[in-house]
Amino acid sequence: MAQPQLDQLLRAAANGDQDAFRAIYDATSAKLFGVAVRILKRSDLAEDVTQDAYLKIWDAAPSYSPDIGSPMSWMVAITRNRAIDVLRKRTEVGVDDQKEVIEQEDETPDPYELTAQSRDLKALLGCMEMLKPDQRQCLLLAYYYGYTHEEISARMSTPVGTVKSWIRRSLARVKKCLDDG
Repeated sequence: MAQPQLDQLLRAAANGDQDAFRAIYDATSAKLFGVAVRILKRSDLAEDVTQDAYLKIWDAAPSYSPDIGSPMSWMVAITRNRAIDVLRKRTEVGVDDQKEVIEQEDETPDPYELTAQSRDLKALLGCMEMLKPDQRQCLLLAYYYGYTHEEISARMSTPVGTVKSWIRRSLARVKKCLDDG
């Protein structure tokens, strides 16, 4: 779904429009579930996190502002943060110990969506290539794999403050690159 449509639906949901929120859910649930699965490595936990994320999105919709990013990136951030919270609280079994095979439905988007996604992905990858390798790796570890700053620091043998700075500066560079592009 195009960003302007999500913007409109999110504004309507902020005013209590349940049909608009249903449309948001239908358009974004596969992606948000995918984010949760990628971080948690378990579909049962990802389902719970996705549900919690949508409750948070419904409650926080009135506070959403396009100045903070696209609706999709805002919703992904909410989902990601909730998944990381759950991951941190889990102590009974390590995520890597799970042998569960995760199956997802094949939800093939329409050709227009694929074209828009491909164009957006190419732009993002181009902007990511402009970063130094360590900075690019920090962003990927944080936002794609869901690692905390401390985990990235340990993994890369780099001070936590440096990791935080790299992530903050890299996000700013990628945002500027995407805005200019």
